[in-house]
This record gives sequence, structure tokens and C-alpha cells, in this order.
Amino acid sequence: MKPYYDHAGITIYHGDCREILSGLAAVDMIFTDPPFGHNNNNGDLIHRREEALGRGQSPPEAARPIANDDRKSADALFEWLVRECAPGWLRGGCCCCCCCCGGGPDPQFARWGLVMDGPLEFKQMVVWDKGPMGMGWHYRRSYETVLVGMRRPGPCHWYDETNAVENIIRDIGKIIPAADQHPTEKPPALAARFIGLHTQRGDVVLDPFMGSGSTLVAAKNLGRRAIGIEIEERYCEIAAKRLSQEVLPL
Repeated sequence: MKPYYDHAGITIYHGDCREILSGLAAVDMIFTDPPFGHNNNNGDLIHRREEALGRGQSPPEAARPIANDDRKSADALFEWLVRECAPGWLRGGCCCCCCCCGGGPDPQFARWGLVMDGPLEFKQMVVWDKGPMGMGWHYRRSYETVLVGMRRPGPCHWYDETNAVENIIRDIGKIIPAADQHPTEKPPALAARFIGLHTQRGDVVLDPFMGSGSTLVAAKNLGRRAIGIEIEERYCEIAAKRLSQEVLPL
């Protein structure tokens, strides 16, 4: 397939990653932010709090997460990522996958960690403390997680020499997306943290759910090559414009 954008080691493809990857070579690392299933079914009330609870009222005992098919779709994509994509295209490197937090009877981050440990070796759940109080009810969300798995057999590619890397990230703030940004925009500095730990200059980083290109921006700034795949063309266009700049802010 012809790339949507291809310059200086950074390549973008527009389409379904499950179809495009079949024609690509192996990569050294995956960093991605797959769809979580952005709804109310992971343990607290988010976007439609007033509709679910009534204005100014305390949550009734019967209030439960609002169900739809988004989560099933997200689960299917994640399972494809860790069962087929990562084992098939990783050159012995790590797969770092953003995931939600939250609670409820079926916490997604816990379930996804168990799904990851099998096709890959589950290494760590890193907590991203992304700043001021987030959405939700009662225990409101102020963090997300990044699930780290590595291809079997190991060892993990690890290039830090300080022995001082925690499993909590406290110094990278969240992005509140503008109307023309991706709704789950992540700061490039988040991807850069993991890319710097698990790759060297010239290595290839893959993001099969690229969004508007934060992972690719981080990779370019760190002297890595990168491949991004995105199913919505408007975000491919945004990413291509970002990456055409000479100086890319983290």
C-alpha cells in the first residue's frame, strides 16, 4: 500500500491496521493508545452524569454503567494487538499500550493485563499521574495506565542506566483537546518516555492506532524511525502536518 506520508524515516498509512500490517516488516517497539471503549461502562459515570443521576442529586443505588458495544470492539482490537500484531511484528522488543483506570466489577486495565500475559510476557503496569482531577464520580480519575509487555522469549530491551525509573510517571501533564484535536490526544512526552527506555537511535517504533501522531512526533524527536497507521483520514492529515515541521515540541 502506498503511504499517506513518508519522509525522513517517518511513515503514515491511512487504513485499517489489521490489513496494512500484513505488508510491513518487523519493528523494534510498539507504543500505542488503542480505543478504550469511551463510554460509561468501566465503573463510574463520565460524560452523561446528569442524565444518569439527575441534576444535583446523589447517585441512586440502582445507577449502573451505561452499556453499549464500544467496549466489545475495544477488547477485540486489543486482543488482536497482543495476540497477532505484537508477537508477529516485534523484533524482540516491548509493546507499551495505554489503558484506562477506574474500577467497577470488570476493571479494564486488570483484564487487559491478563489478556496481554500469554501472547506476550506482561512486564509492568505503569501509572501515568496526569494531573488535576479528571472525570467521574466520587473517586475521580486523575491517572491512566500504560501496560508493558515484551515478546517471548525475553529479555526486555532496556536502555536506561540510572536504575531509578519508577512505575509511576508524575511529571507529564494531560492534554485537554481542542475542537480540532483528537479526542484522546496524548502528549508526545508520554510516548517519548517509553521510547527512550526501550529503543535506540535508528530503531523502528510502530503505532497501529496513531490518532494525530503523538507517538511519531516523539520518535522523530528522539532520532527513531516510526510507522503510524490511522483509520480516519482527518487525523492522518493532522499528523502529516505536524511531522512536516522541522521543530516538533514535546
